[in-house]
Amino acid sequence: MYAALLRGVNVGGSRKLPMAGLRTLIQGLGHGDVRTYLQSGQAVFTADHGDEDSLAAELTRAIETEFGFTCDVLVREHAYLRAVMEACPFPAAELEAKQVHVTYFSAPVGSERFAEVDPDAYLPEEFRLGDRALYLYAPDGLGRSKLAEALSRPRLLKGLVATTRNWNTVVKLVEMTEG
Repeated sequence: MYAALLRGVNVGGSRKLPMAGLRTLIQGLGHGDVRTYLQSGQAVFTADHGDEDSLAAELTRAIETEFGFTCDVLVREHAYLRAVMEACPFPAAELEAKQVHVTYFSAPVGSERFAEVDPDAYLPEEFRLGDRALYLYAPDGLGRSKLAEALSRPRLLKGLVATTRNWNTVVKLVEMTEG
């Protein structure tokens, strides 16, 4: 089972994409067991064709055709989502969900990409890199995080699709994609 992570929909009044419409769109592409989570662009589904990249490209094209705007889409399979959750370097179970976030990337990233970010300057906030993912510990939440702001500078993310989810959503997507 796969999860589609849409970047930047239904946020701040722009790029409206109703979840019922997203479910219908994904079903129309021939995928099954389609469910959405929250209003911020997560869907899970089964597919009998394609891989993560081709499914993401298919969804991106279909969203543009159906809803009239471009939207970055990442598609990830259950095993990957579970591995990312299990590899969390922070004690997520002991923290509030708003304090731990995962940014999923379209490709692997190395520490050199974030070399200009001095981790000590943002303590107690911290980040660690994983498999096509970045883990962020932000004790005061993402909205107040100076480190999140620094890590999301366009020049650092150039050439990548990146989308961030809080810990509750990370866990829920693992649960929803379990066969």
